[in-house]
Amino acid sequence: MVEVANAIRFLLNGEEISLTDVAPDLTLLDWLRLERRLRGSKEGCAEGDCGACTVLVGRLAGDEIIYDSVTACIRFVASLHGTHVVTIEHLRGENGALHPVQQAMVDHHGSQCGFCTPGFVMSLYGLWMRDPDPSRNAIEKALQGNLCRCTGYAPIIRAGQAISSYGQPQGDPLWAERIAVKDRIRAIHDGRRVEVGTGENRIIIPASLDDFAAFYAENPEARIVAGSTDVGLWVTKFMRRIGPVIFIGHLPELKRIAENDSEVRFYAGVTYSEALPVIQANFPQLGELWNRFAGEQVRNMGTIGGNIANGSPIGDTPPPFIALGAKLHLRRGEHRREIKLEDYFLAYGKQDRQPGEFVESITIPLLPAGETFATYKISKRREEDISALCGAFRVFVNDAGIVGMARIAFGGMAATPKRARAVEAALVGKPWTMDSVETVLPAFAEDYQPISDMRASAEYRLLAAQNLLKRFFLETQGQGERLKREVA
Repeated sequence: MVEVANAIRFLLNGEEISLTDVAPDLTLLDWLRLERRLRGSKEGCAEGDCGACTVLVGRLAGDEIIYDSVTACIRFVASLHGTHVVTIEHLRGENGALHPVQQAMVDHHGSQCGFCTPGFVMSLYGLWMRDPDPSRNAIEKALQGNLCRCTGYAPIIRAGQAISSYGQPQGDPLWAERIAVKDRIRAIHDGRRVEVGTGENRIIIPASLDDFAAFYAENPEARIVAGSTDVGLWVTKFMRRIGPVIFIGHLPELKRIAENDSEVRFYAGVTYSEALPVIQANFPQLGELWNRFAGEQVRNMGTIGGNIANGSPIGDTPPPFIALGAKLHLRRGEHRREIKLEDYFLAYGKQDRQPGEFVESITIPLLPAGETFATYKISKRREEDISALCGAFRVFVNDAGIVGMARIAFGGMAATPKRARAVEAALVGKPWTMDSVETVLPAFAEDYQPISDMRASAEYRLLAAQNLLKRFFLETQGQGERLKREVA
């Protein structure tokens, strides 16, 4: 039998918190501002886009403590068990002076109205702790999830480049407190399951992956929450009740990544940020797409398993993973089964997942030698925006210049992520030429009947999908750099 505790425990700045009465849909931002009167974190968008509520959350990873920037507006308090939450109120310099990040922002005029400033400071703080001498590109990436409406980004970037001239991370309180914080967090992870509340207000934090599998098999009505980047909006935008909830973002068994000579296996709790180095090493064609997923804070929270499990037709990972021939590993209790990722999506809002069954991992084969692969995201904003459509293309062209294999998949074009089977069939056996590409374009209308919505019209989506195939062909002919220059 698993021992059960009845309190959610975490560190807030320098204080240990123990909560025995908390709602599953209580956000960290509301708790900080309303219960703790820590009002440096602001509510701007309430959907994880603007970054005004950014805080750092420290978690154990092996013997290290890693601090991630996250958006408090869509992070649930119950998911913080065994972590260290750091808000802007915890920043301080020596002898009562401003913190180096704050002083840099002042001296480089990085703040005007000030509403967004705490979020920028916390994002820069998280980056500076990881990399005290960041490149401009690293600073811009760290600030993708922070929006400013009055100052402009140039002075904020200059401030980010100047932080280390005011002090080094080794002199920061978080650095000095690391050993003590690790010990305190480690003591919270005592091997017990946490259960708080009853009925719709019930919260479960499993002790292990096996504990989670057993509990969910017996309680399939419970909601699984990992990163909350989607479920958080159900609460803040649609006022939906989400309980009872099983929080799984803390489980180390779901943070694993396994690699060999033929494939990579990501367990479901791996975040986008954690996956990025492995993606870049094994699937470099996905690197640019990966860095366009939301902003840094959301990439630190959102998980690969969550992006697949919820079955959204506009999720950005399924199209490239389907094109690569990914397999999904599902688990219910001790029973496991494997299916093709493309077979998981049955219809809008419906997936091939039985009650009590969950996504445990996904295996992605490495691209075979001689094959070409690319993926493209179309959105109104380049970064931190939901796709109007996302297309992935993979072909093998033999020595005679004939298409021997084609796999094309799209999100945003149908009720589910879906392969373009008519287009694939029309391409195979034809010479890999622009003439062949032009002749197969009408087949897109056989594969997809997209809808019109706020992101794009049906006509635009269909035309964009056709043009992406032409772009893919041109890039295989070495014209990719010219195309990128023209787009820029």
